[in-house]
Amino acid sequence: MEIIREKKLTGERALFASRGLQIENCVFDDGESPLKESRDLILKDTLFRWKYPLWYCENVTARDCSWFEMARAGVWYTKHIRVENAMIQAPKNFRRCEDVTLVDTVFTHAEETLWSCRDVKLERVTARGDYFAMNCSGMEVDGLKLDGNYSFDGAKDVVIRNSRLLTKDAFWNSENVTV
Repeated sequence: MEIIREKKLTGERALFASRGLQIENCVFDDGESPLKESRDLILKDTLFRWKYPLWYCENVTARDCSWFEMARAGVWYTKHIRVENAMIQAPKNFRRCEDVTLVDTVFTHAEETLWSCRDVKLERVTARGDYFAMNCSGMEVDGLKLDGNYSFDGAKDVVIRNSRLLTKDAFWNSENVTV
C-alpha cells in the first residue's frame, strides 16, 4: 500500500481513481472530486476543504478526518465506508451509499445527510440538521443525538437505541422502525 503523508493536494481530481493508498495528515483543497472512483483507501488525520471528495469509491476507512463546509456532497455513491472520530461541517453528505459505518462522528450541518443509503450503522453520532436519514434502509443506530426536523422520512428496517432525537414530523412514510 502506497503511503502519502503531509501533502497539500489541489486541482480537479487530484488523486482520481487511486488504488491502495494510505493518506495521512494531508489537505485536499481547491479542486473538486479529488478521490473520485478510488478503491481501498485508508485516510488518517486528513482534511477535505472542497467539493465531492469521495464519490463512487469502495473500501474506505477514514479516521480523525474533517470535512469543512465547502466539502459539501462529500460522500456519494460509495460502498463499504467506515468513518471514525470525524468532524463533518459539510451538508448533503452520504447519499446513495451502501455499507456505511459512522462512529464517534459529529455533523454540524447535517441538512439532507444520509439520503437513500443502505446498511447503515451509527454509533455515538451527533447531528444537527433537517431531513436526516431520508429513505435509508437497514439502519442500526446506537447513541444518536439528533437535533433536526423531518428525520427518517421514508426509512425502512431501522432500529434506534440509547438515542435522543429532538425532531418533529419524524418517521413519515417509514416501515419497520423500532426506537
